[in-house]
Formats: sequence, C-alpha cells, structure tokens
Amino acid sequence: MTDHRYKQVPLAFIELPPDEMRQRAEGFFELMKRRRSVRAFSDRPVDRQVIEQCLLTAGRAPSGANQQPWKFVVVSNPELKRTIRLAAEAEEYEFYSGGASEEWIDALKPLATNAEKPFLEYAPYLIVIFSENYGVDEAGKKVKHYYVRDSVGIATGMLITAIHNAGLASLTHTPSPMRFLNRILDRPKNETPTMILVVGYPEEGTRVPDIEKKSLDQIAVFK
Repeated sequence: MTDHRYKQVPLAFIELPPDEMRQRAEGFFELMKRRRSVRAFSDRPVDRQVIEQCLLTAGRAPSGANQQPWKFVVVSNPELKRTIRLAAEAEEYEFYSGGASEEWIDALKPLATNAEKPFLEYAPYLIVIFSENYGVDEAGKKVKHYYVRDSVGIATGMLITAIHNAGLASLTHTPSPMRFLNRILDRPKNETPTMILVVGYPEEGTRVPDIEKKSLDQIAVFK
C-alpha cells in the first residue's frame, strides 16, 4: 500500500510575550469593529495585487483532508458584472414579491434592502465563491471531498477579514437560487456557487445601519 502521508517540516510558530498577545488581540478587535457590510460602492479602481494577496490569504484556510474545495472567480469586466446584476435582480424580484416568507421579509426591513442591486455593477470587483462538491483527477475520475461547506465557510471568513484588513469594504450577497452563476461564468457542474462577495471602496458619504453586536457573555460560554 502506498504511503501518501505528507513530508513533515518544522512548525513556523513564533511565541509572543503575553502583553504583546493581548495588544495584538485588542488591536485586531478594534480593526474588525470597523468592518461593516456596505451596499453603496464607488467605481474607484482597486489594485489587482491587493485582491490577489487577499485571495492567497483565504487559500491558507484549513480544509477537510487539505482538499481546499474552493474556487474564487474574480470578475472585473463591466459587461460581465452587468450580466450578473441583471440575473441576480431577476431572482431577487421573485424573492421580494412572494418567494420569501413574510417573517423573512420583516427581518430584513430594518436593513432597508430591496431587489435592486446596483453594487453588483458599480463595485470594481465581484468575487464569486464556489464550493467544489467533489474533485476530478487527471483521468477524469471523481475524488470525494470532505467537510466542503465548513472548509469554504472558513476560507470565506478569512477572505472577508483580509479584505477589510487591506483597507477595502465588502458585502456578502447570496441571491437564491445562484446556479445562473455557473452558466454566466462557465463553471463546471461539480462547483456550486455559495456567495458573491462585492469588493471595493465605499461610496463617499456612505451611511450604514446603527446596529449592535452581541456581547461576549451572549456569544461565548467558559467552563
């Protein structure tokens, strides 16, 4: 039986003094406190190298059996962005005109969202995140993937964090259903779209809802 175990290398871990650990944790928290979902984007250009570096950061996420079952399709072409916007809005109009439950619509009302999604066209980048339900080897044989949803979720969180850390704004957009993205972006059937991440600079003067996040006591239990 062939041994496919990875070669072992030294862990690149740097231990920090407790004071520095606390300072880093507090500083990062203050940075992420400023992260907000933005629905009004400027068409101001963004350096592609920044996007590439953020994607490399997302690609460092842990994944089931290290299969890295994600694909990030980066869209900047204006015509393609408009095509995505029109297709997404078609789904959204159905959602808001009876496709969603009254309870769901009521939950969205404080955020003042609607079926119109101009940000899909105006923002410089759309990063469409696909989950690879299974892999395909060189012989065309299916390769089972494990913990796909969990792995892609972790990578997506790291991508959002990296984008904010780089000085950009983002918005998670999930029209339902999203299979139109496979057709528009010519993606294979083993990939399922999970999210459109809208990325760019916020429009000048952008305002956001004054929302609160749960306290530590509400989100964590220490035993």
